[in-house]
Amino acid sequence: MKKFLALLLALAMTLALAACGGNDSQNDNSAPADNTQSDAQTPGDDAQSSGEAVTIKIGGIGPITGDLAQYGTATQWGAQIAVDEINALNGPVKLEYNFQDDTGVSDTAVSAYNNLKDWGANVIYGCTTTTPCVTVASETYADRYFQLTPSASSTDVTDGKDNVFQMCFTDPGQGTAAANYLKDNGLGTKYAVIYNNGDQYSSGIADAFIAKAGELGLEIVATQTYPEDTTTDYTVQLNACKDAGADLVFLPIYYTPASLILNQAKQMDYAPTFFGADGMDGMLDMEGFDKSLAEGLLLMTPFNASGTDDRTVSFVEKYQADHGILPNQFAADGYDCMYAIYEACCQIEGVGSMSNEELCDALIAVFTGGSFSVDGLTGSGMSWLTNGEVSKDPVVVKVENGAYVTQ
Repeated sequence: MKKFLALLLALAMTLALAACGGNDSQNDNSAPADNTQSDAQTPGDDAQSSGEAVTIKIGGIGPITGDLAQYGTATQWGAQIAVDEINALNGPVKLEYNFQDDTGVSDTAVSAYNNLKDWGANVIYGCTTTTPCVTVASETYADRYFQLTPSASSTDVTDGKDNVFQMCFTDPGQGTAAANYLKDNGLGTKYAVIYNNGDQYSSGIADAFIAKAGELGLEIVATQTYPEDTTTDYTVQLNACKDAGADLVFLPIYYTPASLILNQAKQMDYAPTFFGADGMDGMLDMEGFDKSLAEGLLLMTPFNASGTDDRTVSFVEKYQADHGILPNQFAADGYDCMYAIYEACCQIEGVGSMSNEELCDALIAVFTGGSFSVDGLTGSGMSWLTNGEVSKDPVVVKVENGAYVTQ
């Protein structure tokens, strides 16, 4: 009898310990932000071997305060929707997400990155804008963290760094695509360019556009610059374009200065066709912006919130419910980044016991292996080159009656 009771007691203790272990595993998904770097060494521990989901900690970086906050918050919010969907799948991998504000400044971005390392991040998502991303990419390359940016499009972000990948189009790619589109569709006869020569994104697209336009025989009659996006008066640039007879003005710039350019062009009765890059996406949702100013505007973007496919409709509905506005391509790129990381991690055997260096190498191998592709909001069958550049087709939309219409 005593032996029987002893056996029962031993069994009860074993079950209790097992139950505690299960609770600890679940609590990993809400670990406090002061986890040490050693936590990043074992994402999910050995959960795969026991049939439990592995938790991968994604550290995001972007501006959620300051002049560029509209871009960072979009990538943050879009990614969060994907994280929530992924974790609801109850698949082999779960994501824990921590987004840090870099205010669009390199020094702040490095501090944000260090905070995420201290938190125990396994993968870095971001940065949102180019200049901070170039700086942080050098850090992640040295530390061997896999990094995927939704929207930092300069080739300087990935140059010489095998661990950094982009979800967005590169700047040269956009400039070349814009020139080809204008040539192929017979838009305009005389062309002008207005861009921010103090910004890598803007100048990178402009330089590639000007070079490709020359190859294609497009006549550029005016090239105008301004030093920073806080500029408020663009009448000098617009008058130069108007006096040169430009009937199409290419604006490889962000939507805040673009909105001022459109307004000032109307005031001076200058009505060329305006053609923008993906940084223009989001203008229609600016508070107080007169959408009629953008009527006829053409821009390249990988995402159209007016799309009717099930995935786009669902994403737009969730985004609007959460934030009260339409998502732009920055939000959609953020969403796609999370699914790309998730789907790649699902292909890696033993992902739950890898150090950040091992996980970095494993993710590089998946992304560049030739068979990995992702269907998302910003493209179908998206794949990556060994230089970190994404391969997907751009979409050109036109603003008609205050909404995007795919061309």
